Amino acid sequence: MSRSRRFFRDRHMVLACCALMLIGFGPPVWSADEDVLKPRVPPDQIEQARTWVNPFPATADNIEKGKALFHGKAFCVTCHGRDGTGLGDIPGLRGKLPRNFTDRVWQKTRTDGELFWILRNGSPGTDMAPFIPLVLTEEEAWQVLLYVRSFGRPSD
Repeated sequence: MSRSRRFFRDRHMVLACCALMLIGFGPPVWSADEDVLKPRVPPDQIEQARTWVNPFPATADNIEKGKALFHGKAFCVTCHGRDGTGLGDIPGLRGKLPRNFTDRVWQKTRTDGELFWILRNGSPGTDMAPFIPLVLTEEEAWQVLLYVRSFGRPSD
């Protein structure tokens, strides 16, 4: 493709994105993590994990309980940050960086059951250790997941 055609195409892409933002569609959503679509639950367990559904509704009270656990007892904030974007400079961290919970592509791709499986078993290939039952009860884990899901929702 010639340089002038590429410029023309790129310029029109930017204009189209700006137009969508102006009419209320918001910024384009894509993931910075190319591995975001790869599940961390082993293939022989993923179908079962995907059937697990959070038994708690996403009420303000339940999300607030999850937030308190995220920032306190479960110490999720240590690696995933106060804003859920994940911290990139953690001494001694091996493997992949902590998940960015604000990534909407990731939010849409992973089921609550898969995330619960990770809280129960850890995340293979990362420093994410199992939290159930050592740190969290199952009930608390589901509440944390409600808070984690709140990072992927557009702000009002």
